[in-house]
Amino acid sequence: MASVGHLAVQAVKSSAHHKASLKAILEAAIHIGLTVLLVVGCLLILWPFIPLLLWGIIISVASYPSFQKLERALGGRRRLSAAIATVLLLATLIVPVVLLAQDALEGVRPLVARLRDGSLTVPPPPAKVAGWPIIGSSLTQLWSMASTNLSELLTRFSPQIKVLLAALLSASKGITFAILQFLLSILVSGALLMHARGAAEVARSLANRLFGEQGPEFQQLMGATIRSVTIGILGVALIQSLLAAFGFFVGRLPGASVWSAVFVCAAVLQLGTLVLIPAAIYMFAIASTTKAVIFLVWCIIVGTIDNILKPLLLGRGVSVPTVVIFLGAIGGFVALGIIGMFVGPVVLSIGYKLFLSWLDESTATTVDP
Repeated sequence: MASVGHLAVQAVKSSAHHKASLKAILEAAIHIGLTVLLVVGCLLILWPFIPLLLWGIIISVASYPSFQKLERALGGRRRLSAAIATVLLLATLIVPVVLLAQDALEGVRPLVARLRDGSLTVPPPPAKVAGWPIIGSSLTQLWSMASTNLSELLTRFSPQIKVLLAALLSASKGITFAILQFLLSILVSGALLMHARGAAEVARSLANRLFGEQGPEFQQLMGATIRSVTIGILGVALIQSLLAAFGFFVGRLPGASVWSAVFVCAAVLQLGTLVLIPAAIYMFAIASTTKAVIFLVWCIIVGTIDNILKPLLLGRGVSVPTVVIFLGAIGGFVALGIIGMFVGPVVLSIGYKLFLSWLDESTATTVDP
C-alpha cells in the first residue's frame, strides 16, 4: 500500500515537473519570439539609415588617427577638431565633384549647341585606322558614315542609342545618390568623431560581449582593417586616378575631365585598366604615332602601378595576411557593392582569427593528457 502511495506521489511530482518544464519552455519561446520581433522591427526602421551609419563609421575609423593629430594640435578642443575635420572631408568630396562637373558642362555645352543647329560634323577617319587589326575595318566604316551622313548613322543606331542614354541617365542618378549619401555619411562621421570616446567605449563593450577576452584584440583588428583597406585600395585608386588625369590633360585627350571622372569610379571598382584601353585607342586615332606611343606607355605604367603599391600598403598594421584583406575586399565588393570592400575584409579577418583560435584550442586539447 505504501508502495502504491509512493508511486502516486512520484507521478504527481513528475507531472508537476513536466508542466513546469513546458511552462518554462513556453515562456522562453515567447521571450525569444518577442526579442526577434523587436530586433526585426528596429532593423526595418533603421534600414534606410544603415548605409549612412556604416559609411559614417568607416570614414570616422579611417580618419581617426589624423583626427587625433588635429585634436592635439588644437590643444584638445574636440568639438572644434571635429568641425574642422568634417569641413575638410566635405571639401575633399565637393571640390573635385564641382570642378569635374563644371569642366564636363563646358565641354558638352558647345556640342549640344552644334547638334541643335545642325552644324555638328565629324572629321573623316585617319588612313591608319583602317590598318588596325580586328577592329580597323569596322571602325573605319562607322567613322566614315558618321563623317559623311551623321543623321543616317544616328537613325540606324537609334535603338542602341536610346538604351545607352537610358543607361547613362540611370548611372547619373546613381552617382548623384551616391554623392548625397557620402555627404550625409561625412556629417555622421563628424558626429562620431566628436563623441569618439563614447563610441570607442560602445565598440569595446560590444567586442567584449561578442568575443570575451579577445574583445580588445578584435576591436583593434577591425579598426586596423578598415584603415588598411582605405589606404591600400582607395588610396591606391586615388594615386592611379591622379596619374591617369595627369596623362589625360598633358596628352590633351578630348574630354579629359570626363575621362578622369570615369577613371576615378573605375579605379575604385578595380577596373581602371578598362578605361585606359579605349583612351589609348582614341589617342592613336587622333594624335601622331609618337605622342600616342608615349601616352600608351604612360597608361601601362598607370595600369600596373597598383601591383606595386597594393602589396606595400594593403594589410599594413593588420595581424592577418594581406591575401585575406584583398580577398575580403574583392569578395565583399562582389557581394555587397562598394561598402562590401570594407565590410568584407573585416568579416573575413575576424573569421580568420577565430579559425586560428579554434585550431589552437583543438591542438591544446589534443596535446593535453
